[in-house]
Amino acid sequence: MSGKVVLVTGVSDSFATLVARSLAEDPTVARVVGVDTVLPEGSLGGVKFVRADIRTPVIAKVMAVEDIDTVVHLSLHPQMRGHGGGKELNVIGTMQLLAACQRSPMVRKLVLGSSTAVYGSSPCDPAMFRESSSARGGVKTGFPKDIVEVESYTRGFARRRPDVLITTLRAAHFLDAEHFSPIGQYFRSAVLPAALGFDPRLQFVSVPDLRDVLVEAVAHDRPGTFNVAGDGVALLSQIARRLGRPVVPLPPVGFAGAARRVLRAVGSDITPDLHRLLTYGRAVDTTALRDIFGFELSQTTEEVVEQFRASVRPGVLSIVGGRS
Repeated sequence: MSGKVVLVTGVSDSFATLVARSLAEDPTVARVVGVDTVLPEGSLGGVKFVRADIRTPVIAKVMAVEDIDTVVHLSLHPQMRGHGGGKELNVIGTMQLLAACQRSPMVRKLVLGSSTAVYGSSPCDPAMFRESSSARGGVKTGFPKDIVEVESYTRGFARRRPDVLITTLRAAHFLDAEHFSPIGQYFRSAVLPAALGFDPRLQFVSVPDLRDVLVEAVAHDRPGTFNVAGDGVALLSQIARRLGRPVVPLPPVGFAGAARRVLRAVGSDITPDLHRLLTYGRAVDTTALRDIFGFELSQTTEEVVEQFRASVRPGVLSIVGGRS
């Protein structure tokens, strides 16, 4: 039986591993190839692993040899301090991958695992960002800047290869006990530094929901750009109370450096760009995901927070493995 031959990038990450395994079980998919520079810790099931660096031209050879017709790009990650090369991993890797897709006559679909970080975080933000909204601030450095560039290169690719169907999924942070995320690491900390005078609105998506949206984008044709986040918002203060974590108020000026010092003192850390989200927050509208993409998420933001609370013991610092 014929089916799609799917390439999944960044497969050493636990979430990408989960997506790759789920795709391998989908009846519309004939074969899944996972690429990364290191072998995943978890089982890949029926996924074929190829050790390859998407920042190099070798990715084009992998796609040609494996007859790839669908690409799922999941190797975009915020970089923790001390783990340099974030821009190279995110932006240069995407450029090389898109160049390989452009040269391949086989590729017919690209699913980009993007982030709501593309909207940035600033005091001028609207109540809800729609897919047509532009960033108001906070996208000049770090991971948000990477995502803006990645999406820009993807739009350029779309103009050069209009025959390739492109789905861009702008996902909120997930908050999960089994999978690493920067916001999850923050909320696992013994104390939570917060900007004095601010109580940001936050949104989350559950791991199963985000996985299912990605699988749906591969299995069916869903062109366009879509926000992916659980309905509703949760205030930082509400989440802290639920988790039983004490909040450490810090002056907004210099909050990034002060927050990092507090977290490092208790054995944790914070990604360089996360401090803006923890000050101004961010919320997105998901009407297009329901009405155009045709997918209803199973968990609200509040339910994601509650599930996370039930999975961690209050006051205990525990950082799960995953790409950082």
